[in-house]
Amino acid sequence: MTTSTKKMPAGVASARDLVAAESRASSQISVQASGAETASIRLELKHPLAIRWMHWINFPVLFTMIWSGLWIYWNDSDTAYIHPHAVYRVGIGRFTLFRFFPDWFYSLLRVPYHVTQGLGYHFFFMWIFGLNGLIYVLYLILSGEWRLVVPQMRSVRDAIQVTLVDLHLRKGLPEQTKYNGAQRIAYTSVILMGTGMLVTGLAIYKPTSAHWLTSLLGGYEMARWLHFWLTISFIGFFLIHVFQVVMAGWNNFRSMVSGREVQRIEAPSLEAERKRWR
Repeated sequence: MTTSTKKMPAGVASARDLVAAESRASSQISVQASGAETASIRLELKHPLAIRWMHWINFPVLFTMIWSGLWIYWNDSDTAYIHPHAVYRVGIGRFTLFRFFPDWFYSLLRVPYHVTQGLGYHFFFMWIFGLNGLIYVLYLILSGEWRLVVPQMRSVRDAIQVTLVDLHLRKGLPEQTKYNGAQRIAYTSVILMGTGMLVTGLAIYKPTSAHWLTSLLGGYEMARWLHFWLTISFIGFFLIHVFQVVMAGWNNFRSMVSGREVQRIEAPSLEAERKRWR
């Protein structure tokens, strides 16, 4: 009995061989990548779920408060009545380089004549901002995550080095875990600024009922002045923060969404640090 084998066309045979070879190569790569000794990256939990929730809640709340505050500020800085708030400016003596804010700025954003609406939004979202901030601080304390945020002894030195690297005046970033020295100082400052916003805001909101607080801050006008410049500082932080996030790339942004970040295998472990103080 004779058997005959059906001969495959050369093109089909070579294609099948190529697919089989690629499949074998892919399997070998997967096996090698699964080995701990050959892995070069790892997934690590950077931001717990609670921090991510509070971060994304705070973003629209703070934006709404600043926007509504601008509506309120327009009413109080009308130079036609020579209000004391017109001193919110940058200048020396009687010379004014820039006054907050020029008329064209208000017209561009359609700010005029929304003061009543601004007050409503501002006072409503004030409570959400305060409650969210309080829960955030309590979470940092109770979970121990404050150890990854509060500046360390070397944070100032590290912050200078990070700034020089960002300005392309130096190479080599200092070793860090979750945040570098500059970030620790910035994020701790934001917590203090948020506290200052609430304190000065309360002194403005209830100058009679909380007269002791208003007096402690130097009076009603000084409380407004402090509140205004804290707001400007928040805006400055926000612009720098967004710029730094863009420069850091998708991996950093994704960690604030999914919680996890791709790290080099030799990078300091956040989980190992957390286990040391839990």
